[in-house]
Amino acid sequence: MSIACIACVDTGEVGLLQMCGKYSGTAAPGINCIMWPFQTVAKVPTKVRTARCSAEWQHISVFQIEVRTDTKTKDNVTLTVTSVIQCCVDAERAHDYYYKLSNPHQQVSSYVHDCIRSLLPNHELDKAFESKDEMASTIKEAVALAMQPYGLNIVTALVTDMAVDPTVLKAMNEINAARRHRVAAVERAEAEKILAVKAAEAEAEAKELSGKGTARMRQAITEGFKGSIESMQHS
Repeated sequence: MSIACIACVDTGEVGLLQMCGKYSGTAAPGINCIMWPFQTVAKVPTKVRTARCSAEWQHISVFQIEVRTDTKTKDNVTLTVTSVIQCCVDAERAHDYYYKLSNPHQQVSSYVHDCIRSLLPNHELDKAFESKDEMASTIKEAVALAMQPYGLNIVTALVTDMAVDPTVLKAMNEINAARRHRVAAVERAEAEKILAVKAAEAEAEAKELSGKGTARMRQAITEGFKGSIESMQHS
């Protein structure tokens, strides 16, 4: 014996109709008539919420997953990459999400790990930092393609942090410091060279002017002697 019952679906939810445990369709927000106990309604929220623990992943539609992946670069540097994946449930495929996914957090994380660990080993450390946007785009495409059959859409993917081992970071800082010291030494030498050249030019110019002054003085003395001799001859 079945009884006609009313099931209410709130705005921001999708109702999944089940006939004797088998999916039979969806129920829109509002009042829906069902034949209880043979027919039941499972509700899947489609409004934005934030999950507080992994047990809530299967009960929400829009959520953010933070994934930390340990990997190595081409030059054998260990990195911890932190990425953020924002997902939402496709309302038209809510039944796939509800029935096919048991742990969206774990499954999305697995695809992110696989994608990052296939990308970074092809780049050296400097190139890895430069290609964060490219990496995020590749992660989004790969995860979106993998999760599409499960009714889960990927809104965006971000690479928020790339943490290097502290010893490697210290070595990188020392290398950068040494490079800056070399540049500073070159600039200092160039400045000293310019000062030396300018000083030599100034000294040469001073000697030239001094020589010209001495020559004019001697010419004046000579002309004075010559004038005196001519005056003596005329007298």
